[in-house]
Amino acid sequence: MPAVCVAAGLALVLAAQGCHSSATHGAPAPASQHAAAGGAASAIPARAAATFPADWRFAAGKPATIAAHAMIASNSELASEAGVEVLRKGGNAVDAAVAVGFALAVTLPEAGNIGGGGFMVIRMADGRSAAFDYREVAPLAATATMYAHSDGTTGTESVVGPLAVGVPGAVAGLAAASKTFGRLPLREVMAPAIRLARDGFVADSAFSLSVAHARGRIAPYAGASVFLPYGEAPAPGTRFTQPALARTLALIASDGPDAFYHGPIADAIAEEMRNDGGIITREDLARYTAVRRVPLASTYRGYTLYTMPPPSSGGVTIIEALNILETYPSLPPFGTAAYAHELTDAFQRAFIDRNGKLGDPAFVEVPVARLTGKPYAHEVRSTMADHAQPTSRLATTVPEGSQTTHYSVVDADGNAVATTTTLNDLYGSGVFVRGAGFFLNDEMDDFAAHPGLPNQFGLVEGPQNAIAPGKRMLSSMAPTIVLDPGGQLFLVTGGRGGPRIITSTAEVILNTIDYHMDLADALAAPRIHHQAIPDQLRYERNGLTQAVRDSLAAMGYTLGEGQATGTCAAVMRVPGGYAGAVDPRATGGAAGY
Repeated sequence: MPAVCVAAGLALVLAAQGCHSSATHGAPAPASQHAAAGGAASAIPARAAATFPADWRFAAGKPATIAAHAMIASNSELASEAGVEVLRKGGNAVDAAVAVGFALAVTLPEAGNIGGGGFMVIRMADGRSAAFDYREVAPLAATATMYAHSDGTTGTESVVGPLAVGVPGAVAGLAAASKTFGRLPLREVMAPAIRLARDGFVADSAFSLSVAHARGRIAPYAGASVFLPYGEAPAPGTRFTQPALARTLALIASDGPDAFYHGPIADAIAEEMRNDGGIITREDLARYTAVRRVPLASTYRGYTLYTMPPPSSGGVTIIEALNILETYPSLPPFGTAAYAHELTDAFQRAFIDRNGKLGDPAFVEVPVARLTGKPYAHEVRSTMADHAQPTSRLATTVPEGSQTTHYSVVDADGNAVATTTTLNDLYGSGVFVRGAGFFLNDEMDDFAAHPGLPNQFGLVEGPQNAIAPGKRMLSSMAPTIVLDPGGQLFLVTGGRGGPRIITSTAEVILNTIDYHMDLADALAAPRIHHQAIPDQLRYERNGLTQAVRDSLAAMGYTLGEGQATGTCAAVMRVPGGYAGAVDPRATGGAAGY
């Protein structure tokens, strides 16, 4: 597969918009894609041709995948196809999202997982919305100083090995979403993932290279026997099977999340922790619960955003940055020095608040309403000038991991799901649950593991994100659903890349709303990033012209090439159906019908 279908009469319209159809059969999209029950269809804003710098590595105008009825975009084409399979069986977008989540644990083990956690934002076509928080938590034996060395040095214990592992939440969260909003039983939703693990899939070059690059992390632990047989990564073109993982998934499909948190899988995790020197126990697993939250809702230039609340920082930070940008009547032309200046200043100030004020709302007071309010954006705007200002000054005057994976799902009824899930680093902590077939995360590094010092993403955070037993660590994940000014579904997006998730997701939203780009161009466009500390405007190589860089330097910005972007996967409503695309910087694919 993938099955990519559009109505024959729509092919010329889509082609004229720079979209692509690989088939021209199937019925027109149902009206529910374009209008809420009883409402009129919203006009889809016209797209505009994108213009990128001459040396930019991605050409504008490349096509997205188009389908008339439903669409899924993820970092694994096999996982996207698993979701489409479930949709064709009668499942809805939530069923498909759960199917994709479990399939990613098989086909994208670097980031897809059952040994980590994530966030899911749901917006049903009837107007209901929900957010599921299945972020990992600190074990009961964790302490704020557990990574401190007696000689004052810092090590790698928060990043690699058993002490880096937070209590996993993915299984609880996916099961909770399935039970609350899904149509199909979990065993049917999980069937594609079980088949992929049991029967295997053909390893491609990206899979082989990913495992090879992570050799140092995988080799010391039990996963070496599975992923590095004879000391080498699976060769491209060979079939890769995971029988232990297939048995684990079958247990979950049969017995639900209890198998993971109270049954034989919990026993296997606790035993692995004892063998490797970790601190997660059966009690930690038994106490874990996913949390259903109310999504953050905001507006930007008449569009409505639904995104994730704390302990994810992504939603708050994106909303604050967009609110600041909305104080301008319009944004400057894309890629200009004025454009980079306005975006950078908005990102810088939003990250100052992110780094100093956000944390797990069960442990600290988080001023969400103020930070996401329009009045506060005007206060922040008053601190902005026509030149760069140091973070060190703004941090006292502004008023009060990269290896994640995101997928976006829309079904034929217009239900939408945005999900971001992670092990934190590639292959997490490296610790592998022998006999159960999966890696465990290294999310403890997302706490302020070494207070006052940067984590692996360069973020320096305050005491509100200190380690405490049972606490959820702050995250940058930002699954987001956008409705158009008529209240109809417009965009489902999110990304991977640590703190760069926030700026990348925001820029995809800006590209589609302010610059009217087609979806593929919105994902391919050059990006910039500023996270307050380090105080540096990061840009992609050849993403800003030399003249723009010179102008920004003259304005006082410290510029840095590289480390400027995450990678996104998105679905956007287009005439007659949906476009789906995955960031050209990443692997994966979109599939629909």
